[in-house]
Amino acid sequence: MGKDKCKMDTLGWIAVILLIIGGLNWGLYGLFAKTDLVDMIFGSIPILATIVYALIGLAALYKIYMIASK
Repeated sequence: MGKDKCKMDTLGWIAVILLIIGGLNWGLYGLFAKTDLVDMIFGSIPILATIVYALIGLAALYKIYMIASK
């Protein structure tokens, strides 16, 4: 596989970062009695927490699309 095929665009990197945040959030939620990382960071601004959750979901859909279109 050449270097060009391994490179990700900016949107791809943003999606990966959001998916890592989502994965860590679910891991903490499961391991530490429902500790919600996103709520801990953005809990005082509920609309921002909702936006982060929506972006994580969109990132997952984007990565599914990218994998399926290869």
